[in-house]
Amino acid sequence: MRCGSTTWGAWTWACAVPWAAYRPWNRWSRFFGAGEVRLALLSLLDEGPEHGYQLMKDLEARSGGLYHASAGAIYPTLQMLEDEGLITSEQLEGRRAYRLTDAGRQELKNSADSVKKIWERAQTWEDWAPWMGPAASMVAGPAASVMKAAMRAATHARDNTEKISRIREILERAKKEIENLS
Repeated sequence: MRCGSTTWGAWTWACAVPWAAYRPWNRWSRFFGAGEVRLALLSLLDEGPEHGYQLMKDLEARSGGLYHASAGAIYPTLQMLEDEGLITSEQLEGRRAYRLTDAGRQELKNSADSVKKIWERAQTWEDWAPWMGPAASMVAGPAASVMKAAMRAATHARDNTEKISRIREILERAKKEIENLS
């Protein structure tokens, strides 16, 4: 099932809350899949020439600060893109600035769906960023357990609207109690 599907399921839930699928607080989770850093950099350079450090900052900003690009990931990728003829670089004001080539624009056009998915995921992460600090990670596990229990109970309840309503009431009450703490 895909994000945005009208049928309720695990993938729909994963699209609604980034921590359900990506767990950004987990040091083993990855924001970018295979080949996505490359596409993200091409996409950023489509907006205009930039130097490597600014590209790193742009990637961080697009994720709401949850993804921290490292020089060890960005500069080798930029070199690879340059070797492939998708970008060029030149010294500007003491820094190496990167610019998209026509071949790079064509690569972006060919990968438009993948690029769109990258930035949609980044937007989801950015939306959650203000609440994803260390304190939030301490409650993410219990919150996920409550959600799992609620979904399991709803699945077992099937067409029993009384049980489904009871589950919703419990969740609404818990939400209100938690909101009253802030």
